Amino acid sequence: MSFTRRSILAAVTALSLTAAPALAQDEAPVVAAASDLQFAVEEIAAAFTADTGMSVRLSLGSTGNFARQIRAGAPFEIFMAADEQFIFDLARDGFTPNEGDLYAIGRIVIIVPDGSRLMPDENLDNLAQMLAEEQITRFAIANPDHAPYGMRAREALITKGIWDDLQPFMVLGENVSQAAQFALSGNAEGGIIAYSLALAPEVRRRGTYALIPDDWHEPLRQRMALLNDAGPVAQAFYAYLKEPAAREIMERYGFVLPGDE
Repeated sequence: MSFTRRSILAAVTALSLTAAPALAQDEAPVVAAASDLQFAVEEIAAAFTADTGMSVRLSLGSTGNFARQIRAGAPFEIFMAADEQFIFDLARDGFTPNEGDLYAIGRIVIIVPDGSRLMPDENLDNLAQMLAEEQITRFAIANPDHAPYGMRAREALITKGIWDDLQPFMVLGENVSQAAQFALSGNAEGGIIAYSLALAPEVRRRGTYALIPDDWHEPLRQRMALLNDAGPVAQAFYAYLKEPAAREIMERYGFVLPGDE
């Protein structure tokens, strides 16, 4: 048994002495995770189960929507936000015991489906050119009203000077995962999504992408926190997210890790 597994199981055993009721499999804690984590956190959860025998349930969606649900009493035990400000706000208002931990810094990319006339380039020059030539019909991003990756996409498009002109052709995903679906549907010329999604084999084989300069938008500092009612399994998974096995998965999906900035 690895040191990681021994240490996590020991911690859970100690915690469970005071925890009630007993931890049944159907009581696996729910992790609210930003949708840019879709592929990475699924791998991490599977590795956690393989290493410890414990399981978590994943709920993937928009960070802003999750924050509202937590305030309304949603039974999540861990919140993995795509923008650390949401964690800071929840901690300030007493929904978490502390301000949690920075777990990653994300990036955005322009992605286009195979066969699109749009060419992905880091400075969005071809997008600007096609927009000026009235060759854009649909372009997808996550909704910037509540999705951090949509907020950063908007900032990048403002930096490029094409946000206003692109408005009539904008298709908004409820979260960045849905924006990726829209961008690659074949009904859009492309979109701006999370680098972590673009690196997933399921996405990569359907299109091409280019990284957008990270100084075109505010940093995507992604933070996680335990919620106040988090139980032993949630605490074990939270600890596992900081272990080398989880960090290696996050790095493989293009995230910059704490300590590597």
